[in-house]
Amino acid sequence: MKYKVMLCEGNRLMLGRLANVISATPDFKLVAKYQDYQEALGQGKVFNPNLILLDVESISASNTIQDFCDAYPNASIICLSEHWRADSASHLIQAGAKGYLLKPFTSDELIDAVETFAKGGMETVSHTMCFFSPKGKSGKTTLIANLALALARMTGEKVGIIDADLQFGDMAVFFNLNPQSTIVEATRDTNFLSPVSLGNYFMPVTQNVSVLCGTKDPSLIDSVAIDALESVVTMAKSLFRYILIDVPPGFNPTSISMAEMADTTYIVVMKNDAFEMKHMRRAIEIFKDWPDVEQRLKPIFTRVMPCNERSLYQLQEQLDFPVEGILPNEYMLVSSAADNGRMALDILPDSKLSMSIELIADKILTRRRS
Repeated sequence: MKYKVMLCEGNRLMLGRLANVISATPDFKLVAKYQDYQEALGQGKVFNPNLILLDVESISASNTIQDFCDAYPNASIICLSEHWRADSASHLIQAGAKGYLLKPFTSDELIDAVETFAKGGMETVSHTMCFFSPKGKSGKTTLIANLALALARMTGEKVGIIDADLQFGDMAVFFNLNPQSTIVEATRDTNFLSPVSLGNYFMPVTQNVSVLCGTKDPSLIDSVAIDALESVVTMAKSLFRYILIDVPPGFNPTSISMAEMADTTYIVVMKNDAFEMKHMRRAIEIFKDWPDVEQRLKPIFTRVMPCNERSLYQLQEQLDFPVEGILPNEYMLVSSAADNGRMALDILPDSKLSMSIELIADKILTRRRS
C-alpha cells in the first residue's frame, strides 16, 4: 500500500528531520508538512492524506485528535512524542488515534509503526493474566505455552507471553528459541521504548504468539527493576489482546507486582499430596485481601488423575473455593512436544491435556464476552 503522509510537527528543525525520513522511506510519500495544526486542518484536505503523523507534545492532544478524525475520516492518525506515557497513550487512543511513535524515528521504525497500528490500531482492551505458584514444579510453563496457542487459534488475536520468572524462567527452552534480546534488555531500555519498538524484543513463535524471553543467567535477576517491568507490561498491552505472565514461585516483589497488574491471577499447583492442597489454601488466604478475589483469582490443579468432572468437584469441595480447571498427568506428551519445540496442542490435539487447556481458554473467552 502506498501511504500519502501529512506531517504535523511544531518544532521546525524536527519537522525537517522527520520529513527527510518519510521521503526516504519506500511506499511513503510526504504530501504535506505543517508546523501549525490549524493550517493542517484547513489546508491539508486538498492533499487527501491517508496517514497523519501528529506531534502531541505541545497541543491539547485529545481535542486536536478528534478534530483531525472529523476532518480526515479516511486517514490513520499516529501520534508522535519524545517519550511514551501509558496514561496519555490511553487517552489518545480513545480519542481516535491508531498508535504511538517516538521521535525522531527511522524509516524502519515508521514502517513497523504503520504495520503494527495503521490497520487495527493499538489494543485498548487487553486481558492480562499472571500465573503464580506457591512452589516450583507446578506445570506452569506447560499451561502457559499451550494456553497461549489455544487463545491465538480460537480468536485469531495476538497473544504475548512475558517470562518474568527472572532466575529460572524456561520459556525460551520450552519453545526452542535462541533470543538475542530478553526481558533484561527490554527493561533496561524502557525509557527509550514505545509499543512499536518493544515488539522487537519479543520473539515470534507462531503468527499470533510471541514471547519476551527470560534472563539468560540467574545472576541477572538484579538487572530487572520492578518499575521497568511494570512499564514493559503496560506497553505490551498496546500490542497484544492477551498477555500471559509467568512469575517466580512464592510471594516476592515480582510475583506480587505482576499479580496486582493482572486482570486475572491463576494459582497453579500440582496435585501430588496433601501438602499441595495446603499450599493452595495458604496462597488463597493471602490473596483474599482483594475485595473481588473470586473474580480475579483462579486456582488450577495439574497432574490430576483421573482428570474428570468428579475430580474437579472434589477439589472444589476440599478447597472451599471455585476451581478454574484441572489438567491430567501427560508427562510423556509434554516431554515429547518440548523436545521438538512444539506444543501438546500440535502433537495430540484430541488428548485429554489439549482438551483441558482449551476448556480453560474457552472460560477466558466466555468471561470476556459477558
